Amino acid sequence: MKRSEMEYCPIRDVMALASDKWSILIILYLGYYPVLRFNQLKKKVYGISNKVLSERLKVLESDGYLSRTLYPEVPIRVEYELTDFGHSYLQKILDLSEWVTTYSDQIMANRKKYANAQG
Repeated sequence: MKRSEMEYCPIRDVMALASDKWSILIILYLGYYPVLRFNQLKKKVYGISNKVLSERLKVLESDGYLSRTLYPEVPIRVEYELTDFGHSYLQKILDLSEWVTTYSDQIMANRKKYANAQG
């Protein structure tokens, strides 16, 4: 067994994507807009560089969250959309967002209480 196979942790690997703000934003926008081109995504995911967007799209495609369709036109047109798997992940992100919205006041109160206790 290779060293990299021994160190692989599926939870850590998947959660790395789940905690990556760029990937989450890409998935959220593709959930709202069924099909987007690279430049459309770039405009919507404010602040992301071309390099980072390209890298994240490749990872999301390789993991099966989205599909990439290349049209042999001049200039070349490339479109991205969520797969069924990507839509199932989007639902979990939305569930977590709802949970955060429900408990945000409690979280802020807990932080304030903790800060006051620390002096």
